[in-house]
Formats: sequence, C-alpha cells, structure tokens
Amino acid sequence: MDKEFINKLFAYHQSTPPMPYRSSVCDLLEKVREFLFPQLSESCIVSPAQLEAQYQVLYAKMLNILVGMRKELRDDPEKLTHQIFEKFPQIHACLKKDAEAICEGDPAASGVDQVIRTYPGFKAIFSHRFAHELYLLDIPLLPRIISENAHSHTGIDIHPGAKIGAYFCIDHGTGIVIGETTEIGDHVKLYQGVTLGALSVDKSMAETKRHPTLHDHVVVYAGATILGGHTIIGENSTIGGNVWLTSSVQKDSVVYHRPQIIMKNKNEASSESA
Repeated sequence: MDKEFINKLFAYHQSTPPMPYRSSVCDLLEKVREFLFPQLSESCIVSPAQLEAQYQVLYAKMLNILVGMRKELRDDPEKLTHQIFEKFPQIHACLKKDAEAICEGDPAASGVDQVIRTYPGFKAIFSHRFAHELYLLDIPLLPRIISENAHSHTGIDIHPGAKIGAYFCIDHGTGIVIGETTEIGDHVKLYQGVTLGALSVDKSMAETKRHPTLHDHVVVYAGATILGGHTIIGENSTIGGNVWLTSSVQKDSVVYHRPQIIMKNKNEASSESA
C-alpha cells in the first residue's frame, strides 16, 4: 500500500469529527416508534411504570448519541435531549391525525391500526415528524440519517426541513420527493411520484425559499411536478396526474394535463401502413 496515501487517509480520519453510527440512530427511531404506537411493539405494556422505564431508556439513548457529537452541537446535549422529548405529546397527536387522514383517504384501508402497522406513507411521515424537530434544534446530520433511512425503506424522500401541516395523507407514496423549503398546509394528500422541488439547484440559492407552498385541502395526483419557491397552490385545489407546474394556482382550481391518446383497431392500423 502507498505509504503517502495511508498518511493522507490517516490525517483525514483524524480531522473527521466523531458522529454516531447510523445503526444507533435508526435503532433509536424504531424504539421511539414502538414507544408511541403499541401497534408496532412486540412487547405488551402492563403498567405505567413499565412505560416510564421505556421512556427513560429512550432518553438515555438520545442523550448518549448527542454527547458523542457534543463538539458539533450549538447547545448542551442534556438541554437538547429534554427539548426533543418535550415534543413527544405534540408529535404523537399529529401522527394520530396523519394516520386518520390516510385511513379516510384510502378505501382499501381497513382501519387506523392497519395504516400504522403497514403503510409506507405513515412510516415516512413518522420519520419526518421526528427528524423535523431535530432539524429545528439545528442538530447536524441526525435529521438526514433519519430521513434517508425512511427514503431507503419507503421510496419516499422528505427533507427534514419541510414544513408539513396536520392530517397529511400520502397514498402509495413511492417516488414522492419533498424539498427542504416546501410548506404544506392541513389536510393535503399526495399520490405516488409527486415532486415538490426547486426550479434551480444552484448552490447560491441554499438560503432561499426554493420549493413550493401547498395550502390546505390540496390534492396532488400521481406523477405531478410542482417547482419553485414562488409557486403557491391555493386551498381546495386539485392538481392532476403528470402536470408540470412552475407558476401559482388560485384556490379552488383544477389543473390537469390533457395527453393525446389514439386508439385504433390493429386491422385498421395495418391497412393504413399498406
């Protein structure tokens, strides 16, 4: 092995700040998921004391992760951990509304329990709700570890910075992309393949609003692409499948793409070509 390369690589190792293992962060997220939703837990809670004990274990795990990356934090690990866990009631209440919205929006759903246990949309939203709180506390890396873990398991890519309102419904979900500065109101429903993205990926725009805003009660159907920080979709609007939007839409609008589809009998097509 080239000794010069080994020395450069060693210097790289030495200069790289310590960060928690991805597996530790993802394991914590799974334990939090089980703690908040018994539908996902393999153990049965028999007393409030047992639940309190689980809470303390989760708290210690979170604190341990943050202590390990203390030099990268802008605040005390203990304080940050306390702030995160103070949000649990709010996160739980919001996620219950999300599960209800998914159940109500999908005729195939047999109930909220099924949504919580099996739906990839709910799993992606859960990860986002938790990652978003870490993002707001300016905790580095962890929010993206959580969001990318959800992305790899569900095919749904939600940046931790995106602001998403209550009763958020993702139907099917594969291929959905939601950018960092996206703002989504209440009772919004997205189908698979929807992109809420930026018009430009220029690095100079990093601190600007690059992604669209969707107001309350908006539905966006499969394959639609909505781009730009100045693009606003008014409340109660419906965006049809495969629509490409880079400009705002007034409230109560219906926007759809009209493709040209030609259907012919095979014999008619053969006679024309002859």
